[in-house]
Amino acid sequence: MGVEVVQPDLNEGDFTGLTITRQLKLIDRVAREIRPQMLMGSSLGGYLAALYGALYPKEAPRLVLMAPAFGFPRRWTERLGEEAMLAWREKGTMPTYHYGEGGMREIGHGLYQDALWHDEFPAVTQPTLVFHGRYDEQVSAELSVQFATGKSNVTLELLDSDHGLTDRLEAMWTRVSSFYLETETQNQPGA
Repeated sequence: MGVEVVQPDLNEGDFTGLTITRQLKLIDRVAREIRPQMLMGSSLGGYLAALYGALYPKEAPRLVLMAPAFGFPRRWTERLGEEAMLAWREKGTMPTYHYGEGGMREIGHGLYQDALWHDEFPAVTQPTLVFHGRYDEQVSAELSVQFATGKSNVTLELLDSDHGLTDRLEAMWTRVSSFYLETETQNQPGA
């Protein structure tokens, strides 16, 4: 399609010190430099794309979210429980799975503390396409249903898949391509 893809490292070399705010600042720097046609993200990246899109709709004219990690801080509490959350706060870090590296890494408690300041369900206004696997055990598809309900600008596609959605790449690519072309036509002068 002739569209350049830029995939910044949202960790910026410091996974332990990761925060939502720091990642949003990086997205903002990159977006203002390259002026993206579409912002895409998966899991935490999908949640970040929605947060950024809600804050800066002109810099992110359309969004594609794959298994977005809505309800981010609440899900940490539900998954870990009170005792583990207290231990994480007291120690300052805890081991967690790093999908990009395929192994365990230490994550700082600052990620959770910072996440509390951000909307669980960002109020996006631009055209938004959401894919979510019905069998997602990491982030319930019900969170994307909740996000999409009542928003005419949001299209939710529930797929027979899991969190990774890797078995649905062809179908998603076809849908993303048509979504891009549909919204590009709508954004043309006189359309």
